[in-house]
Amino acid sequence: MSIYREYDIRGIYEKELNEESVTKIGYALASKINGEYVAVGYDARSHSPILFEYLVAGLNAGGKKVLDMGLVPTPVNYFTNYQEWDGIVPSASVMITGSHNPSEYNGFKITVDKAPFFGEDIYALGRECETMQMPPKVQRDVKKIEAKERYIDFMVNEFQHLKGMQTKIVYDCGNGVAGVVLPEIFEKLGLHVKGIYVEPDGTFPNHHPDPSVEENLKDVKALLEKEGDIAFAYDGDADRIAVLTHKNNIKGDMMALLYAMKMDKPTVVGEVKCSQVMYDELERRGAKAVMYKTGHSNLKVKMKEINADLACEVSGHVFFKNRYFGYDDAIYATLRMLELVHEGIDLDAELAKLPKVYSTEEIKVQTTEAQKFKIIERVKELLQNPPADFPRIKDMIDVDGVRINFEKGWGLVRASNTTPVLVTRFESTDKEEAKRYETAINDLINKAKESL
Repeated sequence: MSIYREYDIRGIYEKELNEESVTKIGYALASKINGEYVAVGYDARSHSPILFEYLVAGLNAGGKKVLDMGLVPTPVNYFTNYQEWDGIVPSASVMITGSHNPSEYNGFKITVDKAPFFGEDIYALGRECETMQMPPKVQRDVKKIEAKERYIDFMVNEFQHLKGMQTKIVYDCGNGVAGVVLPEIFEKLGLHVKGIYVEPDGTFPNHHPDPSVEENLKDVKALLEKEGDIAFAYDGDADRIAVLTHKNNIKGDMMALLYAMKMDKPTVVGEVKCSQVMYDELERRGAKAVMYKTGHSNLKVKMKEINADLACEVSGHVFFKNRYFGYDDAIYATLRMLELVHEGIDLDAELAKLPKVYSTEEIKVQTTEAQKFKIIERVKELLQNPPADFPRIKDMIDVDGVRINFEKGWGLVRASNTTPVLVTRFESTDKEEAKRYETAINDLINKAKESL
């Protein structure tokens, strides 16, 4: 499988990401960057510092100087693009991270001129690396920067008003890199906190660092039950968040609704998997809600294009342009959620006011890289003339796969950009209808598969 993906570069250490491949990536990337400086940081995986050296060798060979931020969360990496370091503003940043993937994986999230480097840019970079000779060895040119310290100071300064807040907060860093900055921010704000698995450890000894999987939240839920008012959990590189109360596991789309309460008629971008409740409710409150493609890179680009205030993915990526820089940052999202609580908003009561819907989690349908987009196209064709017993279609949205709006809800089928699967999700105001949509669309997927 190719290491060059839609949103980032990702592969298995040594087998796919090794001295040769990573040095070439650095060298090829250098030619895509106009300025002189690239800021580079890495996550807690044991091989991240090794990949750092390989990447630096390639960037230096390509004529770039490296600003080394060391072990940091991905949002700190993004943050460096908006700061001046001894008169230097980086022209790009690279985060070395395997995010929430198993410990043998690693990868690169790339930002150039404050914008995500993704899609065709990454695929073209891959093609270039495959035909390239190994770059020459040059003298190492690396300058250390205090990125983590600057980020902590920024957050503490920005959220001074939370000082002395009495809410009992529990959190789970999942042995990812949130633990590099979060405890210090909490401490400097004088908050009542208790953290678990705070120590960064790239072998992830306690549980997999993916807070969108219920199983991984067991320990923090138990802690919340015993001694907390609110709980937070983070993925491996701290760009995704889970927010838990005694009654709710608040998904990204519902978080966006809560955050938007304190903004004046915001423009909010949601992905195609977001609940219809979010879109309808935002519009009802005078906000503007825009549906767009899944993927952190896609959402950042769309936000910039329409000057949106906020964006979200169900999985817990939340992007703030309102009072911030417009990228996904789980640490910042934590503090903005605490701010709502501090201002007297009862999260559970707000969620209880929303229309009741029955929605499935994301359901993954296994297929192949070669087939996944073909199946989607075939499904779209079949929907033009659906079977007689198919639920009545109101309209369809094909911004990313196809989202079919029915009388009492919707169904989605899209191709994952990162794995050989189709992703489906179903929602309805009626539990039986949600099931009916799921059955009908699954039948259509099977038909599409058979016809290929």
